[in-house]
Amino acid sequence: MPRVQLDAALPDYPSCAYNHGMETLRLHEWNVTTARAREIQLDLAPRISRQGTVLNPRFIAGMDISVDRWAKTGTAAAVVLGYPDFAIIEVAVVTGRLDFPYVPGLLTFREAPLVLVACEKLKVTPDLFMVDGQGVAHPRRIGLASHLGLCLDVPTIGCAKSRLCGEYDEPALEQGSFSELKDDGGVIGAVLRTRSGVKPVFVSVGHKISLAEAVRWTLACCRGYRVPEPTRLAHQAAGGYLKVNADAALAGSAR
Repeated sequence: MPRVQLDAALPDYPSCAYNHGMETLRLHEWNVTTARAREIQLDLAPRISRQGTVLNPRFIAGMDISVDRWAKTGTAAAVVLGYPDFAIIEVAVVTGRLDFPYVPGLLTFREAPLVLVACEKLKVTPDLFMVDGQGVAHPRRIGLASHLGLCLDVPTIGCAKSRLCGEYDEPALEQGSFSELKDDGGVIGAVLRTRSGVKPVFVSVGHKISLAEAVRWTLACCRGYRVPEPTRLAHQAAGGYLKVNADAALAGSAR
C-alpha cells in the first residue's frame, strides 16, 4: 500500500491579517424540491476543479454542523487555525432552522446554508477549508465539501468518517497508508490511515485541489487524533464544547 511522507520542516507562522469578512457566491436558490436539488448538483458538478496546490497556508479552517433532528435545528461552526502552530484564530458559530428534509446524497441542501452563514461571519479568509463530509466522493460527484468550495471559491477538502459510495481495499495499518476509493471506473477519493491501527478516514477533493494534495494536507493537519485538527475543533464548536482562549476572536454567534 502507498504511504505519504510529510516534510519535517514547516513554514514560519506569519502575522495575522484581517479582512472585511468572507464573501459567498449565490449560485442558486436553496429552498428547492429534492428533484431540483439533484438537478442543481448535476449542473454544478462539472465546475468543480480537481487540480490545485496549497502552498504555505497562513490559515486553515474546519467546518462542521451539529443537528438536532427533533427540533429541526442545526448549529454550524467554522474554526480558523493558524498554520503550522494550529492556534485558534477565529470561531464563528450559527444556529438556525433546517428546512430541507434529511435525504442521503442531498445533505448539502440541508446543511450548507447555515455553514455559509457561519463563513460569512469570519473576518479572516482561510487559505484552505477542511469539511467534515464528502467532496467528489459522492454519487453525483458533489458532496458538501465540493459544493461549499464552489460557493466560497476557495480550496476545500472533504474528510469523512464513513463512506458514501465507492469500493476500496483496506489500507495497511501504518499511519500514512492509503488506498484508492473507486466508483464507476474512476478514482473518487482515498481511504487514509491517519493513525496506526485506527479506522481510516475517507478523503476526497472538494474544490481547487488535487487528491494527492488533499491527502497530504489531511495528514499534515492531524495531531494525534483520527480526524484532522480543523474539523475536530469545528465539531467541538458546533457541539458547544470548544474552549476558546481570550486571544481568539469569537465571531458573532446567533445562539
